[in-house]
Amino acid sequence: MSNQSVSLVEFSELYNILLEIKHIFSFKIRNFETKEIFLKEFDFKKEEFSNSLIVLNPKINKIILNNQIKNNNFLIIKNLPLSIEKLIFLLNTKLIAQRFKFQSALIVKGYSLNVNSRVIKNKSAHLKLTEKEINIILHLNEQTEPQSIQILQSKVWGYSFDDLETHTVETHIYRLRKKINDTFQDKNFIKSYDAGYTI
Repeated sequence: MSNQSVSLVEFSELYNILLEIKHIFSFKIRNFETKEIFLKEFDFKKEEFSNSLIVLNPKINKIILNNQIKNNNFLIIKNLPLSIEKLIFLLNTKLIAQRFKFQSALIVKGYSLNVNSRVIKNKSAHLKLTEKEINIILHLNEQTEPQSIQILQSKVWGYSFDDLETHTVETHIYRLRKKINDTFQDKNFIKSYDAGYTI
């Protein structure tokens, strides 16, 4: 559920190509006309770039890399020109590897959550979760407002209100809260309000 993005730096030709086929991608495309604009934005919103792939024009890679941005966030495209198929392959491969690493070390309310192995843990205990439980946690963690059963049905289960009985969501939430409490003695990991659930 992490929202990945591809940030292009001084690469307007590539940006124009990707813009035409953006509907086939699962990531957001951002364009920075100069390295100075990019670095200013990076300094201001560093956390936003933790899950962003930064695609560099080969001629500027040394300047950017000297600014201590994590190397695994970079894709330096060499051997130009290259086919669109090869370009998409490079982007997807890098994004998959980046997402795997990112999902191995999420922090949620003081717990370490590994989405890949579906384990949540703290210093004293760990708990194996189901894929649905992981998706519930990820969705709730990304929101600032309590999430109603109807929203959870739509966002986590992918169903409309008519397609899924409300007790299915409530049962999953109840079981997840019980598992968390039994393992970590934490009754407040998922909080319940009249408006819905929140982390």
